[in-house]
Amino acid sequence: MDTVDEAPATVQPTLSQRVRGYAVHVYTASGAGLALLAAMEICAPAPDPRRCFILLFAAVFIDATDGFFARLWHVKTWAAAIDGRTIDDIVDYLTFTFLPLLLMWRMEWLPQPAALYVIPALIASLFGFANRQAKDEAGGFFLGFPSYWNVVAFYAGLFGGKEAAAITGLITLGLALLTVLPVRFLYPNLTPPPWRLIVLVGALLWSIALIVLLASYPHGPRWLALLSLSYPAFYTILSFALSRRMRR
Repeated sequence: MDTVDEAPATVQPTLSQRVRGYAVHVYTASGAGLALLAAMEICAPAPDPRRCFILLFAAVFIDATDGFFARLWHVKTWAAAIDGRTIDDIVDYLTFTFLPLLLMWRMEWLPQPAALYVIPALIASLFGFANRQAKDEAGGFFLGFPSYWNVVAFYAGLFGGKEAAAITGLITLGLALLTVLPVRFLYPNLTPPPWRLIVLVGALLWSIALIVLLASYPHGPRWLALLSLSYPAFYTILSFALSRRMRR
């Protein structure tokens, strides 16, 4: 629920309005249930990363859609007693950061001792979530790497797994550093025009590619796995280019 809704001039919400408002909060909070199921799979004797990613991707879907309902049903007016942003941040930290990094440790996709890589990433992301200037909604940017550790974990297992643990470890430390540095990454839903449509359509096509790869994860079409990297590369390059242009 990452976009402020425009509240109507309603003095006293009706029962129906209250129910709809709090239903949005429940929808956002349901991501915590998905997080629990993912944690249970990670802690299983033989965890299946595919199941974890299905649950984590479902959490991403909720995160991407709850803002629409928050604006449609004016949550800040009709269910003002609950701070949806706080729920959103807690669930996002669990599903975007904590659980993906935990999965990377559990699957041994990081060098040992994995805590040397996981702990810096956890702390850096926690600072990112707590940074009041982390989201520049007016400009359309995140400040620092926006803790897409679910994506990092997906590609860590897709490209090498245990055999590539050393490379994954270096990437993890590098991204942890970028999380607290004053660099900017695009906020997809608020990307400045005329790039917004391109970014969103690209994200949709990229998501479809990841779903296809997930069907036989980590063994899938290698060409599709390599092609899917083109969107994160495009997103990163465009983020730096637009950020530099705005500073000028």
